[in-house]
Amino acid sequence: MGTYALGSVFAPASLALVGASPRERSLGRLVLRQIIDGGFPGRVGVVNRRYPGIEGVVTAPRLAELGFAPELVIIATPPAAVARAAASAADAGARAVIVLTRGMGEGEGSHNAALAAIARARGLRVVGPNCLGVIAPHAKLHASFAAHRPPPGDLALISQSGAVGAAMIEWARERGLGFSGVVSLGDAVDVDFADLLDWFATDRHTRAILLYLEHVRDARKFLSAARAAARGKPVVVVRPGRHVRRPGPPTSHAAALATPDHVYDAAFRRAGLLRVNALDELFAAAETLSHLGSVPGRRLAVLTNGAGTGLLALDRLQDLGGEPAKLSPDTVERLDAGLARGWSRANPVDLLGDADGPRYAAGLEALLDDPGNDAVLVVNVPTALSDPHDTAEATVRVLKERPRGAPRKPVLALWLGNGHGAADLLGAAGVPTYANEAEAVRGFMYLVRHREAQAALMETPPSLPEGFGVDRAAAQAIVDAALAGGREWLDPRDTAQLLAAYGIAIPMPDIAADAEAAARAAQPLLDAGRTVAVKVLSPDIVHKSDVDGVRLHLGSAAAVREAAADIMARARRLRPDARVDGVSVHPMVLRTKAREVIAGIADDPVFGPVVVFGRGGTAVEVIDDKALALPPLDLRLAHELIARTRVSRILRAYRDVPAADERALALVLVKLAQLAADIPEVREVDINPLLADASGAIALDARIAVAPSTRLHRGRGHPRFAVFPYPTELERTLVLSNDRTAFVRPVRPEDDAMFRRFFERVSAEDLRLRFFRAVRDFSHDFIARLVQLDYARSMALVAIDVESGEMLGAVRLLADSDFRRGEYGIMVRSDLKGAGLGWRLMQEMIEVARWMGLEAIEGQVLRENITMLAMCRRLGFRVVPDPEDGSLMLVELPVDGPHSL
Repeated sequence: MGTYALGSVFAPASLALVGASPRERSLGRLVLRQIIDGGFPGRVGVVNRRYPGIEGVVTAPRLAELGFAPELVIIATPPAAVARAAASAADAGARAVIVLTRGMGEGEGSHNAALAAIARARGLRVVGPNCLGVIAPHAKLHASFAAHRPPPGDLALISQSGAVGAAMIEWARERGLGFSGVVSLGDAVDVDFADLLDWFATDRHTRAILLYLEHVRDARKFLSAARAAARGKPVVVVRPGRHVRRPGPPTSHAAALATPDHVYDAAFRRAGLLRVNALDELFAAAETLSHLGSVPGRRLAVLTNGAGTGLLALDRLQDLGGEPAKLSPDTVERLDAGLARGWSRANPVDLLGDADGPRYAAGLEALLDDPGNDAVLVVNVPTALSDPHDTAEATVRVLKERPRGAPRKPVLALWLGNGHGAADLLGAAGVPTYANEAEAVRGFMYLVRHREAQAALMETPPSLPEGFGVDRAAAQAIVDAALAGGREWLDPRDTAQLLAAYGIAIPMPDIAADAEAAARAAQPLLDAGRTVAVKVLSPDIVHKSDVDGVRLHLGSAAAVREAAADIMARARRLRPDARVDGVSVHPMVLRTKAREVIAGIADDPVFGPVVVFGRGGTAVEVIDDKALALPPLDLRLAHELIARTRVSRILRAYRDVPAADERALALVLVKLAQLAADIPEVREVDINPLLADASGAIALDARIAVAPSTRLHRGRGHPRFAVFPYPTELERTLVLSNDRTAFVRPVRPEDDAMFRRFFERVSAEDLRLRFFRAVRDFSHDFIARLVQLDYARSMALVAIDVESGEMLGAVRLLADSDFRRGEYGIMVRSDLKGAGLGWRLMQEMIEVARWMGLEAIEGQVLRENITMLAMCRRLGFRVVPDPEDGSLMLVELPVDGPHSL
């Protein structure tokens, strides 16, 4: 249900506690004490049949007898009484409950199942059960049994674990950090990560969002909300279990490389989240990002009065993948004129041990103007000849006095010893300070990684990549035949034919049931002067090398016959449980300067298909050089995937070895992603080795697993993709009543500037009617929310004039997280009224709702917006007054009901 009624969780006008007890250590009493001592300003009720009062609050035997309707109810009863208490809360008028009770069980017939059923039937929001509670310091709501009440702040914390949530509150308390909200999810029968990300993404008190996440249940819903939140605010996540592997042996090399945590890492990357590995890093990253935003690149310049510390910082920078900045000749000349003789004349810029404020100012100004760096780390080492407060003041003064139009770069600070409150002075000016050079460099790399995550977030690959054709029908026929025959793995010939249908080069093998058949299959190749390879053919032997099941460079029929017989005999001896169907015969491919890589698809039970790339060969799992990405992919994302591996370094030219064709490799990855998109029955693809050299890429060995398609995600579209592709199928051309031609397509991230120009052509009155208030200007964050969509829950169509390229109007539709209902919004340029564009966009929006599989469209319209209300009535919307706001009308249209088209 998204953010529906979450206002009643974080800022209720009144609340009641069910399950309070006067026992000193009872859960209910602890929570009630926190609520009262925290100064909650609304009415507080307590339900207890045995005692007339608890903690000074008069009790009532039932919720219905409180004397007021509580907006929020907190439940701390035994498990068997929770569902009944939730039903009573709904009867009493509550919109939300927080359930602290643990031990509710799982699955059909459990107490949790009963609670979830009541929540769905009654439209009641549920936080928990088995949770720490909810803390909203700005609303003075402390509905939690955490040991302390954190002060108001601008960090939102969402934790899957109550214990970790409580520990993080204590950690932040020691450091003077406050929160805009703290929520422990517990069993999450209703409110989940996605709902809370949607809430905090638009919360005015929240500057950054912190996640402690162990697992995700609904991957598409989570990624949709995470992508939306990360576009506007830093979202930092920590996840435990980085070294946990899946139970049971992996079925392929790709599956072995796609460990659960690496798949989560790929999902976080695709959603634009910044991942860290420890709780202290969670806060450090949030603080750095929220103060400094992002950086354009990886180049760091260090300004210091101690060369050793600066060199250590640059060492750590390179360890983490950063790049020491190079000083431009102009900057060196400028620093020669402004600094003392003997300065380092290189990065790190060593000001010498006696550096004073003016020297720091001169060095910082020069580095801020130098285009050769992306950020500056200013370091002060305490010496008897340098005043740390004076140098800190000089640093702050330079930043404050930067002229308008001068380059703005992130500045980080390391004042060792914090002499005379220098760190406080820098912090007050928005300059993050660190305890040592390693933490400072890590802070810079948070900025780098966040920029890279934001770049990935902006990517919306099309449904069908351009530049190559596929024979989808042929590939589907191969898969259908295998499934009809009860096969889980395609045989080598079917595998090669399927890959060939997607333009992936692979030698075509022959299948032989015995040694004589193998010799006959090899003869044409041998007659042509070729050599062959013979490989064991068994659906039960995952890795052929485990049974010495491969023979290479065979040059005669006798050698082939002997090799085939030996392979089959050896496989049957070593694996008596395995089916040995014979051997496959392959033409040898000799590329002496090729590199061996692996490319494939693994299937994750949470996120679905995952594209895998890395170092190939028989030792692929031992080397463990891999990178993962969620499909769909385009060439840019594919190149980025390759670049994240160590093997990418040897794809470049070295000595007498020419560079491999990386574009050919990237295209293979894009084709694999498209194969997974087109045929959901394909579960695993293992191409190992894939040879890459200057002439291109060719697969030497491949395996493909298939299974009947099952749906992992709600909503329309691919049943197993967690990331929705850009829907090219929604593009179309319209002719308006004024004979103007408009191209209508889904909105893309690069439409930012076009939207800004569009709003300049919309009158102030039309803006007020659309946004229900006067709008003077549009912030970057506001525009970003309009143009950066996930295409699963949020969809927007823009109409563009074919001749001028100008934006004429747009319509948007936001589905709830259950994919049942969608809220619409529409706006047309003010000078185009009467051209029929609004009517056509509304029709398109209705079709999009049907395409998304929604049951109904709804919206709010100002009573005075008679044009929109008339259009809604003509389209078949039901129009009724909003019972909560007399200035609004509610409009609703069943998607499959009658409407004019």
